[in-house]
Amino acid sequence: MQAARENGVADPRLLDAIRAIPRAAFVPPEQREHAYMDAPLPIPHDQVTTQPSLIATMLDALELTGEENVLEVGTGYGWQTALLSKLARRVWSMERHHDLAEAAAGALTSQDASGVRVVVGDGSRGLPARAPYDAIVVNAAYPRVPGPLARQLARGGRLVQPIGEGGQEDVVLFEHTENGLERRRSLIGAHFVRLVGRHGFDAEAG
Repeated sequence: MQAARENGVADPRLLDAIRAIPRAAFVPPEQREHAYMDAPLPIPHDQVTTQPSLIATMLDALELTGEENVLEVGTGYGWQTALLSKLARRVWSMERHHDLAEAAAGALTSQDASGVRVVVGDGSRGLPARAPYDAIVVNAAYPRVPGPLARQLARGGRLVQPIGEGGQEDVVLFEHTENGLERRRSLIGAHFVRLVGRHGFDAEAG
């Protein structure tokens, strides 16, 4: 909580959600003693959870009001998904690893997260059947926003994605305007795993 505030996060709804949802419920059992550190934690498939203050910065930039239809790319163990469930009307979260999706879905159910669906699939393609989205948050790095995600973002919608090759990224806020997807501002520097999929890196590179 303090780290989020130090990063400039002031949205009371977001801070309340961080306070209310135990991160320990969304990490592997062997990592629970470290759950309240402001640090990424390892999960299967050489992935990591995003550190809480970085999640807070990314979600804060979306400026959610509670009425949005949101797409999350990269569920992981689902803590960010749980936060989104408190901030938006409907959340569609995509995860390419079946076991991670199953673990996240179980954790979300245990915490009574509502309005959330975890879908196994290629997040770089988005989920066109549920589009358009008022907000999209991408939890993996790629040098540009994948075309399908840009097309599935509603006019006036916001998208946050780490832009880079994987390992040293610029987390960027975009907005869909009448001129298409426009870069608004850089939020923070960070380290992310690569976005793997048809419109991202191939699996060998990811």
